[in-house]
Amino acid sequence: MKLIFEKSVAGRHCDVLGKCDVDYAPLPEEFCRESKPLLPEMSEVDVSRHYTELNHRVHGVNCGFYPLGSCTMKYNPRVDEDIAGLKGFAGIHPLAPADTVKGCREVIDTAGKYLCEISGMDAMTFQPAAGAHGEFTGVLLIKQYHDKRGDTARTKIIVPDSAHGTNPATAAMCGYKVVNIPSAPNGCVDLDALRAVLGPDTAGLMLTNPNTVGIFDENILEITRLVHEAGGLCYYDGANLNAIMGVVRPGDMGFDCIHMNLHKTFATPHGGGGPGAGAVGCKAFLKEFLPASALMDGAKDRIQIRSFAGNFLVLVRALTYITTLGKEGIPEASQNAVLNANYLMRQIEGTFDLAYDRICMHEFVLDVASYKKETGLSALDVAKSLIDYGMHPPTMYFPLIVHEALMLEPTETETKETLDWTADVFRAVYERGKVDPEYIHGSPHCAQIKRPDEVMASRNPVVRWTPQE
Repeated sequence: MKLIFEKSVAGRHCDVLGKCDVDYAPLPEEFCRESKPLLPEMSEVDVSRHYTELNHRVHGVNCGFYPLGSCTMKYNPRVDEDIAGLKGFAGIHPLAPADTVKGCREVIDTAGKYLCEISGMDAMTFQPAAGAHGEFTGVLLIKQYHDKRGDTARTKIIVPDSAHGTNPATAAMCGYKVVNIPSAPNGCVDLDALRAVLGPDTAGLMLTNPNTVGIFDENILEITRLVHEAGGLCYYDGANLNAIMGVVRPGDMGFDCIHMNLHKTFATPHGGGGPGAGAVGCKAFLKEFLPASALMDGAKDRIQIRSFAGNFLVLVRALTYITTLGKEGIPEASQNAVLNANYLMRQIEGTFDLAYDRICMHEFVLDVASYKKETGLSALDVAKSLIDYGMHPPTMYFPLIVHEALMLEPTETETKETLDWTADVFRAVYERGKVDPEYIHGSPHCAQIKRPDEVMASRNPVVRWTPQE
C-alpha cells in the first residue's frame, strides 16, 4: 500500500473556499517560509479511500477477538466517547480561569475519590501521561520518601523475573540497582529468594498481583510484610487490576503506592501511541511527594512530571466507565474477566500445554515447547496461524520464564460464543500442525502482510518517509 504522500498529485485539492471578504494582510518577511510545506495534494474521494483502506488493514477489538495477554484489550463503550466529546470537556483550554472550569475540577476530584476507593489508596495524581510514566512516578515517590528521611543507603529495588519489562527499566531510570528474584515452581514469588535479598539496602519491591502468569499470589500479605519489615516500600504495578477491581484492593494487600493503566482497566482507548493515563495513588504518608499542578492544585512547591492535569479527556472516559458500571458493576466486570479466562483455558486444555495448570485470574499462559519438539512449530508459528481465522494473536514469548509462551487474556467483554469459537480455532491449528506443519509454518496465508523480517524491522526500522529528489 502506498503512503498518502506517494499518492499525492501536484495541484490536486478538495477544498472549496469562498472569495475572501477581508483585505489581504501579508506576513512580515521574517515569519514566512522559504519553501512550501510538504503536504499531500489529493481529492476528497482519494483521501476517503486512503483512510478506508488503512482501516481495513487494522485489527482492533471492534474487528474481532483480541486476546493480547497482559494488555487487557477490552471494548471501550461508546458512551465514554460521547461524554468526552461534550463541548464543556473537549472545548476547554488548560489555561482557562479556575472559575470557568469547575466542572472539570469536579471530574478530577471525583475520579480521584473513586480510584482511591477501588485501589485502597489515600491520594491520587493524574499527571502521568501513561502507564510506564505512572510507574516512573510511583518509584520516584519511594525515592523521595527515603531521601527525605536521609536513608540514602537504600539503593536497590527488587523485581521478580515474571515482571513487566518496564519495571526494571523504571527502577534503573530512578537510579536504583535492580535485584531480580526467581519465581517459585508455582509461578509466584519465591519467599526464600525474597528473604535472601532483603536488607538495609532495600528501597522497595515492584510487583503486580495477580502476576504476569495470571495467578493471585496467596502469600501476598507475607511478601509485603517482609519488605516493610526490612524498611522498604511496596509498589503495585496496576497492569492486572482488571482481574480484581472491586473485589480486593492493593492497599489492603500492603502496597504503599500504585499506578493504574486507565486504558487497560477502565476502558479508555488503548494503543496507537496514546494518549494514555497512568493514575498514581499512594498512602497518606507519601501524599506530600505526589506531583501536582500549580495551576490546578495551587501547589507551587511541588514537582510536576507533566503539564497541567495529564490527559484530561482520558480521565473523563474513565470516570464515565466507572459511574456507568457503579459499585455493583465494577466487581462484576472483574469476576466475568476471571470467569472468561478460566473457561477458555479449560476449553483449550488437551491441546497445547498449560504453563501452570491451576485456577487462573484474568489471563493464562500456554506452553508450546512440547508441541514444538513434536512438530517443529513454535509459539510464533501458532500465533501467526491465528491471523488466518480473523483473530489477533495473543502475546508471544512473555513472560520470559515460559520460553515458548502464548499468553491469552479474553477480558469480560467477550461472549461464550466467542470463547467457544476461539477454542475451536486453537484445536484446529493444533491438529493441522500435526499433519501439515509446513502449512502452519507458512502462516498467515490470508493476511495483507505475510511474514516480515522482524529482526530487520527491529534493528533497522524505517519510520520516516523521505521524498524522492
